Amino acid sequence: MNTKQTIACDNVKKSFINGEKRIEVLHSVNLAGYENEMIMLMGPSGSGKTTLISIIGGILEPSSGACTVLHENINTLPNEQKTAFRGKNVGFLFQHFVLIPTLTATENVAIPLLCTGTPREDAFTQARELLASVGLKNHYQKTPGQLSGGEQQRVALARACIHHPKVLLCDEPTSFLDYERGKKIMALLQEIKQKYHSTIIVVTHDHRILHFADRIVEIEDGVIKERKNHTPHNESQNNE
Repeated sequence: MNTKQTIACDNVKKSFINGEKRIEVLHSVNLAGYENEMIMLMGPSGSGKTTLISIIGGILEPSSGACTVLHENINTLPNEQKTAFRGKNVGFLFQHFVLIPTLTATENVAIPLLCTGTPREDAFTQARELLASVGLKNHYQKTPGQLSGGEQQRVALARACIHHPKVLLCDEPTSFLDYERGKKIMALLQEIKQKYHSTIIVVTHDHRILHFADRIVEIEDGVIKERKNHTPHNESQNNE
């Protein structure tokens, strides 16, 4: 594994106000991520997994502590610079997809490229190629409402990956997929990691995909409890 650090969370805390009550979600979380690494982030529901990757991606701000991505404290940037930084460097696969319902699969996937100035036809060509790679060759012109949950998830993953982000944050990427389709998605993530030296954090409850991890991090009640070394997928294959 490469030792070039891309993510550094230092004593990150996060709380939310619910009426008169303050809810502490993250408690002094320290986490490092490295180039060409896939981290599986595991823990029970409500343990802070989605909150943590939202802070890493600059969607939420920590209550205290700091989180840098590619040595940039993304949460201190003005909104316009933050959006530009994420558009260039960060991919995010949301658990609920967040596809634009009036756009086709091709148009949804092309959005990150269009936002960074890629010509329309080039962006659409790349979007169709990526959709084909996730098994959606016959669905280019379908809108999200015409797709199943698993198909929408694959469109969302293609959109998250299309600009070759250095940091890719995935919230339950296999939750709507059967084992074979889930395995193909994880193989695609593995390929992206190796080809572009990306850091990928995968929030998951799916024990079937853990062999793809370079490292497994467990979080419980907002605290990282345990870190496990794990045999990466490519090494385990070589040993079979």
